[in-house]
Amino acid sequence: MSNPIGIYLHIPFCISKCPYCDFYSLPYCEQNAQQYVGALLHALDTAPGKGREVDSIYFGGGTPVLLGGALLEILQGVYRNFSVQPDCEVTLEANPAAMTLQTLRQLHGGGFNRISMGVQSASDRELQTLGRRHSFEQAVQSVQMAQQAGFENVSVDLMLGTPGQGRQSVEHFVSTFAQLGVQHISGYLLKIEPGTAFAKNQIERLCPDEDQSAQLYLDTVELMERHGFLQYEISNFALPGRESRHNLKYWRCREYLGVGPAAHSFLDGRRFYFPRDLAGFVNASDPWEQVVQDGSGGDAQEQLMMRLRLREGIDLGWFARSFSLELEPMYKRAQFLQKHGLLELQKGRLFLTPQGFLLSNSVISDLLAEIF
Repeated sequence: MSNPIGIYLHIPFCISKCPYCDFYSLPYCEQNAQQYVGALLHALDTAPGKGREVDSIYFGGGTPVLLGGALLEILQGVYRNFSVQPDCEVTLEANPAAMTLQTLRQLHGGGFNRISMGVQSASDRELQTLGRRHSFEQAVQSVQMAQQAGFENVSVDLMLGTPGQGRQSVEHFVSTFAQLGVQHISGYLLKIEPGTAFAKNQIERLCPDEDQSAQLYLDTVELMERHGFLQYEISNFALPGRESRHNLKYWRCREYLGVGPAAHSFLDGRRFYFPRDLAGFVNASDPWEQVVQDGSGGDAQEQLMMRLRLREGIDLGWFARSFSLELEPMYKRAQFLQKHGLLELQKGRLFLTPQGFLLSNSVISDLLAEIF
């Protein structure tokens, strides 16, 4: 029997584009949104893997909450075409400036049980620089509103290494949301992507330098743990048992189906994705004919790269057996990196330390070079 899959639904509408954002999104327009809901339902009705068991559903964007009650139509489309487990994690991404208590109550009543809010900073000055439309006070009120609506699993995003940011701002963020009782915090280092407004404006000149950003990251790990949020992935922290079930699928190379322009999938051993083209998706008689094949997935290199993003790391015995690998050269390299505090080898598991996470790309490349 195959394992349950996750389903990701991309909602590509925003009120406005944030200057750091590289995700596929377009300005919200009611007519486009209505057409898109119909196209998503059609795609779900004709999806590969129909009938499979599902234990996580994730509505990402964009700003999914802008669709309001129409999200429940889409969720029903998933239920109609897949075998959704009773304890399925159903996540909604939301922006503090784009929701009402009434909408949140409606969505929670209709089956959403987890909400992930793009807060990003505890400083109003930093929020303005990031192009956010909310104040920190509004973000706090939005979390309280979600809790009032019945959400008992709330996640907030924090951006690290932004212009003018210091430890005090991060400390205020973590302590405020810990006191509010959120269950999960994502803490991402700002990455300036080509083509974004931040790249054009050369915003990196105003950001903390590499050493300052690294220290901020390590301070954040320490602050999170002090408040009970354990690091389980490079950029993610949770109270025990509140890790994102959906995102763990990506890092453990489990199967998931992505629906909508720019959405990626890993199903039946192959990877594929939809082009970043809303009109093409909406107008297609068979949207699945549009997907671009992206090779096979789940090979040894990918397993090592993805699993070492997790604090639990990788079971080397399982790794060697699954892919018929001789790991002795990698062990030697790992022992060298362990002496430098970048990873740990314990009871047959290999995992990176917070310092190792900061250099994860080079550490993982180093290990891969020893076995491939």
